[in-house]
Amino acid sequence: MMIEEGGRRERGDGMAERRQILVEMGEQNFDVIRLSTYRTACKLRYIQKTCNLHLIDVYNVIEAVRDAGLNTVELTAVLSATRLENLLASLFNQLSKRLPSTHTISPRQSTALLLDFILEALESEAHSQLTVISVKAMLATLCGGKLVDKLRYVFSQVSDSSGVLLLSKFDWYLREALKLPSAVHEGPSFSYTHTSARACFPQQKRVLLNTFLDSMLSEPAPECLLWLPLLHRLADVENVYHPVRCSCCRTNGMTGFRYRCRRCHGYQLCQDCFWRGNVSGSHSNQHQMKEHSTWKSSAVKLGQALSRTLGCASGREPLHPLYPELPERPLDLANLVPARPIQNMNEAILLSSAAPSPSKRMAAAQRMNEEHALIAAYVNRLQTSPCALDSPSRRDEEHRLIARYASRLAETDSAGDRPAADRGPNLDVNKQQRQLIAQLEHKNREILAEIQSLRMEHETVCQPSPEKGHTNPTLLAELRQLRQRKDELEQRMSALQESRRELMVQLEGLMKLLKDEEQRQAAQAAGSAQATPPRQVQTPARSAGPSPSHSPAYLPRDSLAGVGGDVQEAFAHGPRRNLRNDLLVAADSITNTMSSLVKEMHSDGDEEEERLLNGKDRAG
Repeated sequence: MMIEEGGRRERGDGMAERRQILVEMGEQNFDVIRLSTYRTACKLRYIQKTCNLHLIDVYNVIEAVRDAGLNTVELTAVLSATRLENLLASLFNQLSKRLPSTHTISPRQSTALLLDFILEALESEAHSQLTVISVKAMLATLCGGKLVDKLRYVFSQVSDSSGVLLLSKFDWYLREALKLPSAVHEGPSFSYTHTSARACFPQQKRVLLNTFLDSMLSEPAPECLLWLPLLHRLADVENVYHPVRCSCCRTNGMTGFRYRCRRCHGYQLCQDCFWRGNVSGSHSNQHQMKEHSTWKSSAVKLGQALSRTLGCASGREPLHPLYPELPERPLDLANLVPARPIQNMNEAILLSSAAPSPSKRMAAAQRMNEEHALIAAYVNRLQTSPCALDSPSRRDEEHRLIARYASRLAETDSAGDRPAADRGPNLDVNKQQRQLIAQLEHKNREILAEIQSLRMEHETVCQPSPEKGHTNPTLLAELRQLRQRKDELEQRMSALQESRRELMVQLEGLMKLLKDEEQRQAAQAAGSAQATPPRQVQTPARSAGPSPSHSPAYLPRDSLAGVGGDVQEAFAHGPRRNLRNDLLVAADSITNTMSSLVKEMHSDGDEEEERLLNGKDRAG
C-alpha cells in the first residue's frame, strides 16, 4: 500500500510540473479573445517563445533529427521519453552555441519545458503514443522559420519516392499536429476527424509538391489548419508600428495587426480591441474587416495603384516559388567501391555453391555491390565530416552493415547444410566459411584503422598550435624602455616650457622696474628744467605704446603671448630704448637652448630606433 501511494504521489508531482507551462499560459488571459483562430495562434505563440523554439529554424530541426538517427526510422516507430529528451537537449545545446553572447538561454530549462509540453499534448488524447511522426510533426510546427520551408519538409515525410502525396501518411501528420491545439484547450475548435485529410484536397487525386503548397498556403487555409499561417503572421507583425489612432480605445499608434472596416469610412481598430470585440459608434462586429500587417504611406499606395493601372507591376505575387515535382535522387556511390574486394567476395560466393545459376549469381553480386556501396558511403562521410564519428547515426549504419554480414553468413551456413551429392567434390564448406570470415575480419580491421586515422587527424587539426601567441621578450623590453624614454623627454620639454614662461615673467618685471626708474629720472629732469612743457615730455611716452596692428615682421605673434605690455613695448619700438639689445640677447639664448633641446630629443629618438631595429634583427 505504501509503495502504491508513493507511486501515485510521484505521478502527481510529475503532472503538476508538466502542467506548469499551461498554468503560466492561463495567466496571460488569452481566453478573452473571441475568435478561436486568433486564440489558438496566440497560445501556441506563447508556448513557442517560452520554450525558445522561435529561435530554431526548421533546418536545425532536420539536422538534429538526422544526428539522432530518426531519419531512417519508420514514422510509426515508438520512441522513449529518454530518447526524446536527448534529441531536445542536443537541439537547444546547438542553439546556445549559435546565439551571440548578449543573448543567452538555459538549454536545460528549455528542454524540460518543451519535453513536458509534448508529453502533455500526447496525454491529452487517449491511447496516444510517442512516435517518430509525433516528434517530427510537433517540432516542425512549433519551430521558427518560413512556413513554406516547414511545409516542404512535411511533404518530404508524407510522400513516396516518386514525389506523390500519400494520403495515409498525411492523415498521420494531421492527427499529430492537431494535438497541439488540443493541448492548449482548443480541441473543440480544431480537432482531428477522419475526413480532415481529404478535406484539405477535395478535388485533387494526385497531389504533388506545388499542389500541396498551393492548398496549404491559400486564403483561406484548410479549416483544420487555419491557425498555422496565423501563427507565422503573428511572429511577423510583433514589431510593426502603425501611426494610426484606434477608433475605439483612442490610442495614438498601434503595434501588431491593424483592422479597417469595409463599411465604416475611416474606422480602424487595433488588434486588442478587435480580438476582444470592442466597438464604438455605429460600427458593429458583424461588419467585414480587413487585416493589415504592414503600414504604407499615401504616396506608396498611390505609386502601387498607378503601377497596377499601367501594367508595370503584377497585381498579386505568387504564394511560393515553383519547385521541381520529382524529388532529388540519392547519389550513386557504387563506383567508389574498389574492384579487388568485390572480386574476392564474388570468389567467396562461387565457393559457397557448387553450380550457381546466372540469376543467383547476379543477385548475389548486386547484394555485394549494395553492401560495399554502404561501406564506401560510410567511409566517405567520415572523411568529409570527421565530426560525425561520435554521432548516433554512425552506430545505426554500423549495425546495419553488421546485420547484412550476419545474414550473408546465415545464407552460407544454409548452403553448407545441403547434401554432399549437391556439392562439388573438391569444396570444403568449413574452409569456405573460414575464408569468408577471415576476409570480413580483414575488411573490418581496415575500416577500424581508417576510422582511427581519421580520428587522430581530426584531433591533430583541432589541437591548438603552441607557437600561437609567442612574443619575443627582448622586443617587449626595448619597446617598454622606448616608451619610458619618450615620457621622460616629454616631461623635460614641459619643464623647459615652464622655465621659459618664468623667464619671460622675470623680463616683464625687469621692464617695469626700468620704466619706473626712467619715469623718476624724467620727473627730476622736469623739475630742474621748467621751460620744457609737460605735454612734450609725455608725448613720446604715449607714442611709445604698442600698436596691435603694427607688430615687427621679424617677431612671431605667439612669442609674446601671455606677457605684459612692457616687453611688447620694448620689442615694438626698438630705436627708443637701449634695453632692446639686452632683451634680444636673452631671447636668442632662449632660442638656442630650445634648439639644443630639440636636437637632443631627435638624437635620442634616433638612437632608440636604431637599438630597436638591431634588436629585431637579432630576434629574427
